[in-house]
This record gives sequence, structure tokens and C-alpha cells, in this order.
Amino acid sequence: MLDIDVKGTDMASPARLRHSLSAVSDRLPTFSPEQFRKLSWVALFFLTVVVLTGAAVRLTGSGLGCPDWPQCHGQAVPPLGFNTFVEYGNRVFSACIGVISLFVWFAAWRRRPYRRDLFLVSGFLPLGCLAQGVLGGFTVKHHLAPGFVMAHFCLSMLILIAAVWLVWRARYDDDAERPRSEDAWTVWLVRFTAALGGIVIFAGTLATAAGPHPGDNDGELVHRLDFKGAETLVWLIHRHGVAATTLGLCVILAWFMARRRTTNAQLVEALTLAGILMAAQGLVGSVQYALKLPADFVWVHVTLATITWIALLWTVGAAGRVGTPTNRSDDGPDGGNGHGMIGAESIAAPVPAAARR
Repeated sequence: MLDIDVKGTDMASPARLRHSLSAVSDRLPTFSPEQFRKLSWVALFFLTVVVLTGAAVRLTGSGLGCPDWPQCHGQAVPPLGFNTFVEYGNRVFSACIGVISLFVWFAAWRRRPYRRDLFLVSGFLPLGCLAQGVLGGFTVKHHLAPGFVMAHFCLSMLILIAAVWLVWRARYDDDAERPRSEDAWTVWLVRFTAALGGIVIFAGTLATAAGPHPGDNDGELVHRLDFKGAETLVWLIHRHGVAATTLGLCVILAWFMARRRTTNAQLVEALTLAGILMAAQGLVGSVQYALKLPADFVWVHVTLATITWIALLWTVGAAGRVGTPTNRSDDGPDGGNGHGMIGAESIAAPVPAAARR
């Protein structure tokens, strides 16, 4: 009799545990598709801003404002000082963004109806922020070694891939597929252009790693790239310029192909924005080179590079997959050929299943 009671208790325990967990889960808030869509935009915004604040840390010479990690000068509350304030403030800001990213992941889990794709991709945001924190600690420990600083920035670009993808997919109804394009050449050119954009950004980090802004202050020793001696910076800038020029030409070619060979107005708009940003980048890059790389121009250059990266990623989403559009009547803003420009508000608006391209 005793054995029977024990077995009954053992069998009932998992059921009671599941019931308790279900009761707790039922008390947690849920999020509608519209609420989650807004949260995904919030995450993208702050994950973009933190790239710019990180660049400000370096360009103000505050990279070693806190010479240790996770504390600052061995204290939880850092001492007063401009460089210390900038570096420690960026750490606190980054931690807050990590909390925001974690909340977006939670919101993806509690979104109703639940979507597995949004939950999985949103998980990359807090994981990426955690990796950034660890990488930041190694960067400080190794006194802003170029490899660690470059990895720090490149990881931010990878996180933005997940953030842009999340925003893009959150705009679509639960039963909607990715948009389709009738022209394979345009789709693959857009994808190649985005990949080339990543290469250009990496080349830019190499040039920065050889440049006059290592992030140090008060004569701290920070290693710079010098594999070609005194000519390293100029050599890297020229290669970076060639890659950026090629990227600009690819954007222009993709724009013409999207106009002539597809009916995808959203892709034309995205490529137009990317082209404008590339032109602005070229102008700023030329001016900052002529002025011998002043810190404020370098910061603007980094800002434009980050926004351009987001624009290029958006073009990949707009280009969609290769295949015949399921509803040709909705291709254009007026139901026409889609060559007209669509309003900016459509970027943030949800996309119904009937509007697939």
C-alpha cells in the first residue's frame, strides 16, 4: 500500500509542476503583433545608437577611461573625469540595451499568436549584447588592440542583421511569406551588394585601426596596424575607397535593374535610399581625408556607414526570394507597375498577406 502511494505521488508531481508553471505563464503579459512590431523597431533603434556611442568613446580618447572591467578604476562607482564618464556611461547604456533586447525576446515568446521565427531571431539580440560585453572586457584588458576593437564593431553589424530581419518579418502577417521577385538577376545582385557592403565596412575598420584615433588618452600605449610601415593608413584608405566605389556602382546598377526588370516599388525605394547614403558617404569620406581625419568627421562617417548597412540589409528583404509574385495587382502603390515610390510610412506599417511580391 505504501509503494502504491509513493508511486502515485511521483506520477502526480510532474503534472502538478506543469500545472503550476502553466498558471504562472498565464499571469504573464502577452503582446499583440502590433505591439511586438513596435518593440522590434525600438530594439533596432537602440542597437543602432549604441554603435554611435561606442564610436564616440573611441573618438574622444576615452577607450581606456576605465582601465579595468567590469569595474572602473577598481570601483563600482567610477571617479569623476570626462574620459571615465564617457566610457563608463557607454557601458551603462550598453547594459540597458541588453535589458531591452532581453525584453524583446520575452515579448516574442509572449506574442500572440506565437511565431517561432520571431522568437528564435530575437534571441540573437540579448545573446549578441552579452557577447559584446564580454568582448568589451577583453578589448580593455588588451589595451584596445586593433583586432579586438575591430571585432567589437563587426559584432555590432552582425547584431544589426538580426535586428533588421526581426523588424522586416514582424511587419508581415502571420500567414505571409517573404516577398518574391520575378527577376533572379536583380535578387542576386542585391544580395551581392549587401555582402559587398559588409566587406567595405570591414575594410573601414582596418583603416580606422591604422588611423590617428586609437581611443587612448594621456599617452597610453595602444598598438596600431602598421604592416606597411608609415604608408599603412594611406594604403588601407585607398583600398577602402576602391571597395566603396564598387559598392556604389553596384547599388546604382541594382537600382536600374529593379526599375527596368521588376515591379517591386519597395525595392526601388530601398535602393534609392541606399544610393543617397552612399553618395553622402563618398562626400564625407573625401572631406575627412582632405582634412586629415578630424574626429567629428570620422564620427559622421561611422554614423553614415551604420545607417547605410541597415539600408543595404533592408534591400535584401525588399528583393525577397526568386519566384513569381502571388498577386501582381498589388505590386505598385496604385495597383500599377510598381515603379512609383511608396510613402515612407509604409516602411513601418504592417504588410498583409495579400501584398506579397
